[in-house]
Amino acid sequence: MKHSQSDHFDILVIGGGHAGIEASIIASKMGLSVGLISMDINTIGRLSCNPSIGGSAKGHLAKEIDALGGSMPQIADASGIQFKMLNTSKGPAVWSPRSQNDKDLYPLFAQHAVQSRPNLTLISETVTEILVKGDRIRGVRTVSNQELLASAVILCSGTFLNAVMWTGTEATAGGRVGERPAETISDLLAAHGLTKGRLKTGTPPRIDKRSINYRDLEPHLGDEQPVPFSINTHAVRNQLACFATKTTSRTHDLMRDGFTRSPMFTGLITGAGPRYCPSIEDKIYRFSEKNSHVIVLEPEGLSTDTVYVNGFSTSLPADIQEAGLRSIAGLENAEILRYGYAVEYDFFFPYQLTFGLETKAIKGLFFAGQINGTSGYEEAAAQGLIAGINASLYVKGEGSFTLQRSEAYIGVMIDDLVNKNTEEPYRVFTSLAEYRLLLRIDTVYDRLMPKAYEMGLIYNRTYERYQRESQLRESLDNDVRTSKITPDVANPFLQACGEDGVTETTTLFNLVKRPAVRLAPLLDVAGTWPQSIREEHPRVVHATETGVKYEGYIQKLYKDVERFAEQENMNIPERFDYNKVNSLSTEAREKLKRIGPTSLGQASRIPGVSASDISILALYLR
Repeated sequence: MKHSQSDHFDILVIGGGHAGIEASIIASKMGLSVGLISMDINTIGRLSCNPSIGGSAKGHLAKEIDALGGSMPQIADASGIQFKMLNTSKGPAVWSPRSQNDKDLYPLFAQHAVQSRPNLTLISETVTEILVKGDRIRGVRTVSNQELLASAVILCSGTFLNAVMWTGTEATAGGRVGERPAETISDLLAAHGLTKGRLKTGTPPRIDKRSINYRDLEPHLGDEQPVPFSINTHAVRNQLACFATKTTSRTHDLMRDGFTRSPMFTGLITGAGPRYCPSIEDKIYRFSEKNSHVIVLEPEGLSTDTVYVNGFSTSLPADIQEAGLRSIAGLENAEILRYGYAVEYDFFFPYQLTFGLETKAIKGLFFAGQINGTSGYEEAAAQGLIAGINASLYVKGEGSFTLQRSEAYIGVMIDDLVNKNTEEPYRVFTSLAEYRLLLRIDTVYDRLMPKAYEMGLIYNRTYERYQRESQLRESLDNDVRTSKITPDVANPFLQACGEDGVTETTTLFNLVKRPAVRLAPLLDVAGTWPQSIREEHPRVVHATETGVKYEGYIQKLYKDVERFAEQENMNIPERFDYNKVNSLSTEAREKLKRIGPTSLGQASRIPGVSASDISILALYLR
């Protein structure tokens, strides 16, 4: 374990969660001296809530982190105990990987990742003050009154700022069970002009797997051929199954009995919770017409008896939690090892950030993760990566790195955070991306890896692997467009697919465009499988097939992206005086002054700024 031998760093990262891990590792890759400060080194990488990575849209973020040289995907592959590709019954734009992970192994791999980095020092301390000189960051002061100086600071405080945990009406100071809150930082930052708010998140009870009756439960298995997150992982395997059950009307009645002792319903919790991952009591209250909700029992590791009760997040009193759980099929004798609880914490409205995640009020101070009002490991890690890159560029005096909405889900997320008011914890969805057909997981390395390689974030062997796969895709695409197949060979295959036959020789390209035709079996029938591509079959063939089937839509989207770029390239000067534009609506002027967009495109995505406001602004700028 490394400890600080210096009081000066290029970059200090505060917090050892998923944002802090990515920020510190990527900054060290860029050649900067980095200090990673954590209250307890042994908690770095802890999976506070569900021990899983990825899922719908979150899996896209994880893949983008991999393409940009981040660490989460490799850690997830190394600690994964079950792997699934979600949404495969739908279009390829929403296919998304997910892993169930060992809660004990994940942090061990994460800690090894930071401990093995050159230029990265681990510091076991509690930060009590952010040091600012004028409008620039200077460093931090710790609880032991040590001053640590840095040219840039990345604050990745998670749920720890003035954090309170709730189970029923019982409140305990802390951002996670057994861990102290950070009680002074947010007030000091507010004194520097940053506006803060209050949010809440929650976690379900953990139960003993030996107390579960599995007989009538529905098993949820991993994929027969599991796919890893990272391009650097050769293979992964499934080791455990999850199981599904449901709440009942009896469950709902029992839990309603505890509403009078709920910190959420009695007003003890004032922060807004995540709309799309609500507590079980919130689901029962909001969806009163539903008689049941799905519960998935997810094992937390290979060497632990704890099971995560997914879908049962709650802050109700312990006796109500127990009664509710035991009314569910399979959980009649459930033994609770840790009760569910809610955490309420401070965050800072992210409209106060640049697209590089630097605060506008204090130069050199960057925010990443739940401090920006987001939820989820993947959202935090992606922000940590971007903040780490930009803090490094800031120290080097080399500009900034940003991603457009048309380039990455990371770009969608950061654009949403900066432009929209955060009233509840933000989580990424595929529906938020207007260019999601371009942002598929099979295009992620083409979109992002060359950018990362140029910045030195990708090792040569990894980039060579990507280039080899890219060449295989290009070769296969060319073969599909030029190889021909005769009716006598094609028609039996087409008939088996439920497609009409052909009357003359045609290209494989024309057949793959048909909805029911899959490329891999067509290549088998046509006898045109190149051996080099057969070895890379899953990723290469899927990407090629998708590109062919959706070629028309993709070309149309690229035209939309060109129009999008025109507005993005119309810059708005820094400190632009919106009061001079007389015809703007009052709401638009207020929002534009508060957020301070850097381009007309950004201004057009601010809620409350109408199309007519944009037209007026464009005319004035011209």
